[in-house]
Amino acid sequence: MYKTLLVGYDDSKYSKAALMEAANWVRRHGGKLFLAHAVFFDTEEFGIAPDQQEKRLKIGGKLCQETKEKIVSEFGIEATSLLCEGEPPEVILDVAEGKNADLVVMGTYGRRGLNRLLMGSVTSSVVVNSKVDVLVVKKPCTECTGSYKSILVPFDGSAFSKKALTRACQLSAIDSSEVTVLYSMPRYEEMVEFFMTSSIRKSMMQEAKKILDTAKSVASAQGITVKTEIREGSPSEEIVKASSDLKNDLIVIGTYGWRGVNKAIMGSTTERVIMNAKCPVLVVK
Repeated sequence: MYKTLLVGYDDSKYSKAALMEAANWVRRHGGKLFLAHAVFFDTEEFGIAPDQQEKRLKIGGKLCQETKEKIVSEFGIEATSLLCEGEPPEVILDVAEGKNADLVVMGTYGRRGLNRLLMGSVTSSVVVNSKVDVLVVKKPCTECTGSYKSILVPFDGSAFSKKALTRACQLSAIDSSEVTVLYSMPRYEEMVEFFMTSSIRKSMMQEAKKILDTAKSVASAQGITVKTEIREGSPSEEIVKASSDLKNDLIVIGTYGWRGVNKAIMGSTTERVIMNAKCPVLVVK
């Protein structure tokens, strides 16, 4: 499955968790592990204090070396650390492309709120612009095992959700994970002024079951049997609630829902799930 993993690393507790998750994955399943540490230089800042540039590079170099040695020692795997100059999101995306990474692993802030910066602007930018899957780790280092036993897949029948389900099935085949497919039925009465009659509700439920039958077929073609669940409400809220109720340890979601001309502002179901879920989220590209 994933053979080349790249971790965006800045020595924060969030990126440490991401690194532990990636290292455990490689130890369990094999593959290459890269960690990239970006040192950003503001021209104006270093024009005033040019010695700070060399100082930060030296600190970054020491961090990379010590982190690499720790990974080799604790996990018994090889790791390559890269010290790069530039904006962190750009560095991570460039390294991912240069090293042919098929998975980028990131940490993020677990706070809530409308401001996307609370999610962590670096993570947000990488999730939006990455050409490969991005795993956002949202748990302490002590809980990072690199394996998943209970996976939730939001599914709406779109090509994006089918791809996410396919990825979840691949993970299930590796770790014998239980996969639950969730369809969230919108509350249209909250969006437009109309009364939902029993016949309308029945029709919507039939459509929901039809969509989930498609999900079962997609999974069955890969030899995986999935559970299904229908909930009613805001997709992002129901996904987060379901993952908590079902005690899922991973949400696998497609990249549908980007809104607006500027991709830097996601404003999407996917971002809200990343911001509010308590478990890791794998964004499939």
